[in-house]
Amino acid sequence: TSLSTPKKKKRDDGMREHVTGCARSEGYYKIDKKDKLKYLNNSRAFAEEPPADTQVSLGPCSLLIWRRSEQRRLLSSFTGSCDSDLLKFNQLKFRKKKLKFCKSHIHDWGLFAMEPIAADEMVIEYVGQNIRQVIADMREKRYEDEGIGSSYMFRVDHDTIIDATKCGNFARFINHSCNPNCYAKVITVESQKKIVIYSKQHINVNEEITYDYKFPIEDVKIPCLCGSENCRGTLN
Repeated sequence: TSLSTPKKKKRDDGMREHVTGCARSEGYYKIDKKDKLKYLNNSRAFAEEPPADTQVSLGPCSLLIWRRSEQRRLLSSFTGSCDSDLLKFNQLKFRKKKLKFCKSHIHDWGLFAMEPIAADEMVIEYVGQNIRQVIADMREKRYEDEGIGSSYMFRVDHDTIIDATKCGNFARFINHSCNPNCYAKVITVESQKKIVIYSKQHINVNEEITYDYKFPIEDVKIPCLCGSENCRGTLN
């Protein structure tokens, strides 16, 4: 039996209309060069000038290029008027600093820069679990019983503490120094407080990242091993 195949129709945009409703069920077919050029020209036009008031379905590459251009435009418009921590934090998320942890001459492990870092830049966010003071006291005793000597708890405010002992990132390896090249700062991003390490000065490649822990003064002193000229001798 010979069945007459219906003539393939074309849509208004030049693409062929699929009779079965699915392109995969109709097998392989070649697209005319004219139709292909029309499709490519339309895609380039959408990628270069996306409408501001309407949502356009772009491809992944075109959408990424458009988002990067929008980010550069917003950054250039804001940095001239104000020094926003939110914009810097977004920059840190898009392009993280190259860092590594290895043995330190100060204490155990340390964090080192793998690229030059300019002054007053976000280096890394201190990541961990947000817990309350009561939970922090319980965990501190439990860590002592387990033989975990180092404490990776960072106080955000009176009620919140970030515990990076078993759930954190490279920021927990940063050592204390009485003459540090970085400092810690609490910023608010989308109504949530975050701890970010900023650079105080220019940091060279393979230079260790340090900041002042600023522990409260206590009777039981913790010796400081930073070795700087103005070393206080103790962390607390």
